[in-house]
Amino acid sequence: MRSVKKNNGRIYTVAALTRELKDLLENQYPFLWISGEVSNYVTPASGHSYFSLKDTHAVISCVMFKNQKRRLEFTPENGMKITGMARLSLYEPRGSYQLIFEHLEKEGHGDLQAAFEQLKASLAARGWFDASHKKKLPFMPGKICVVTSGTGAAVRDIIHVAKRRFPGCLLEIFPVKVQGDMAEHEIAQALNILNELNRSDLIILARGGGSIEDLWAFNTETVAKAVFESQISVITGVGHEIDFTIVDFVADVRAPTPSAAAEMALPDQAALLRQVMANQTALNQRMENRLRVLTQRLQDLSARLKSPARVVDDFRFRIEEKEASLHLAMKMRLSWDRERLFWLRRTLDNTLPLPRIHEQAVYVRGLAAALDQAMAKQTQGLRARVRELAAALESLNPKSVLDRGYSIARQVATGRVIVDAKTVARDDRVEIILSKGRLVTRVE
Repeated sequence: MRSVKKNNGRIYTVAALTRELKDLLENQYPFLWISGEVSNYVTPASGHSYFSLKDTHAVISCVMFKNQKRRLEFTPENGMKITGMARLSLYEPRGSYQLIFEHLEKEGHGDLQAAFEQLKASLAARGWFDASHKKKLPFMPGKICVVTSGTGAAVRDIIHVAKRRFPGCLLEIFPVKVQGDMAEHEIAQALNILNELNRSDLIILARGGGSIEDLWAFNTETVAKAVFESQISVITGVGHEIDFTIVDFVADVRAPTPSAAAEMALPDQAALLRQVMANQTALNQRMENRLRVLTQRLQDLSARLKSPARVVDDFRFRIEEKEASLHLAMKMRLSWDRERLFWLRRTLDNTLPLPRIHEQAVYVRGLAAALDQAMAKQTQGLRARVRELAAALESLNPKSVLDRGYSIARQVATGRVIVDAKTVARDDRVEIILSKGRLVTRVE
């Protein structure tokens, strides 16, 4: 201190030196035009926008107040290349200088953003973002592997949320580089190893917020391929809510922050216990209600249930009753039929001509007797006539004549009876019929 006083002749306070630098900068650069790529663009509730303007070798903090933003015809985004007019100022509480923009013009997206969009389009064309490739997250994972920086805020947030939501879950931290040249290879290798070991139910790939350069490892095809090929479900929680990386589109679920990834990965144990208790209470009530209903139904059925002996007695009484009814019905039917028969017979007796029938019967019997008598007389007469005719016929029988010694001669050739000798000639054959036998001769 003695040497500073000695060399300059004055000892500065921090505020005084900062004030002089601020005046120097603001007087030297009241307004300037500058070009660069927008990064870390945020707009809090105040409406002012804060971001960084960068190129390959340097980064400057920037701010654009709400009044100046009203004249913009576009909304700045991360990765957008702009040219703007700003004044250089020094923010005294932090001793940092910044550009306060009055006007912005869009020049186009930066190189990283162009590479991001190109890779995103390529992977989308391959179907890596399709919902059909998304795996369902386990409802209650027993073990979760967290791939992230071992010293970053993201891992602390995830551990804190996991202890709060589900203390019994086992977390295994797989530390990797999440920024820099080797980051993408370490992340991809970690995902591949976890899949080979297959010892976890879920993987959280996380990193805190940062610029697009800081998050670039998560925008590489190497990491995207490892996430796409993972057989274990992957939740990404990279950056802040507005930050989207390539792996967010490939992952099974994208969380806006690392803490949100832990929230999505684990159910709320306290809520689950409350739900289980509520379900148990509801189940007990339903079982009690059901048991009460069944008990009441059992009592009703028991009251309606009859003993077998009583059922048999009931059927016996019914059978006896039916039997008595049947006997009575048959008795009444017989009586009715008897009455009807009597009535029909009486009616028939009063309507039939019985005396005339008797008279006709006597008359018929008389006719029959006369007919029998006439037939007997006629038969007797006929028999006498038959005897007379038989006697006459017997007298005319040729055999009787032959028996008396006569014979009958007839020609053999014609069979005619010979009654005249002139009717035959010499050598004619003649048959002579005798009373017993016959002779055949030849005429001489």
